[in-house]
Amino acid sequence: MIQVADSFWNIRGSFKTAGVLEVGTHASLVKRANGKFAFLDAYTLDDSVAREVRGLTNGGTDIEAILNLHPFHTIHVQRIHAQFPDAKLYGTARHLSRFPELPWQPELTESAELHAMFAEDFDFSVPRGVDFISSNENIHFSSVLAFHRTSKTIHVDDTLIYLRLPKLARVFGFDDLTMFHPTLAKALERRAGASADFRQWAEGLAERWRSAQNLCAAHSGALTAEGNQGASIHARILEALAKVARTLKAHEQKYG
Repeated sequence: MIQVADSFWNIRGSFKTAGVLEVGTHASLVKRANGKFAFLDAYTLDDSVAREVRGLTNGGTDIEAILNLHPFHTIHVQRIHAQFPDAKLYGTARHLSRFPELPWQPELTESAELHAMFAEDFDFSVPRGVDFISSNENIHFSSVLAFHRTSKTIHVDDTLIYLRLPKLARVFGFDDLTMFHPTLAKALERRAGASADFRQWAEGLAERWRSAQNLCAAHSGALTAEGNQGASIHARILEALAKVARTLKAHEQKYG
């Protein structure tokens, strides 16, 4: 568990594709303005992390909510609910359909209603121009992004990726990389204007969250203000957008 800021902790977890390739996953624990706590996403806590979390949260009783933000991140949903059964459970439409037996709250994490409920602490954003829940279960591009204003931290799943590059790359001056998930081309809605909608969303996100200093990404890592030796988060989002310019142009040429 990494303490990103005074009120924000990022929990790095294990996830192996096909049971072999380690790509990692994460969840975040956030202290709210009311003194209570919320989880962003779900991960099964091992004994040492569970003790640390319970130590911060009055034995777990101060955890008010678990917000599942990625429709295709579902492996740990049941387990974290079992660990903290009194926390209110929120999810996307896909979470509710996959686990109808769980005590879900009615507000979906992709909805304006939930975003208003937690507006004191978080600003949320759902990417535009892409499928939120793709019919192709291999396309995991979209998720609900969360910005915790107090800690100036963005919590994001597959949509944005942050990579710390190997030592060999650093010899040539490449320290790290921020990019949009490589499935963007397949995630874009097959209609005219989808590329423009995505571009406007990404540009707006960079401006709206311009004060962000930390970026916690699911399958890659956490970029903290202390460890950031490169561009600002704002600049990194715009650079990530520039890297997908060809993808967006190709989509526009096909669909308009």
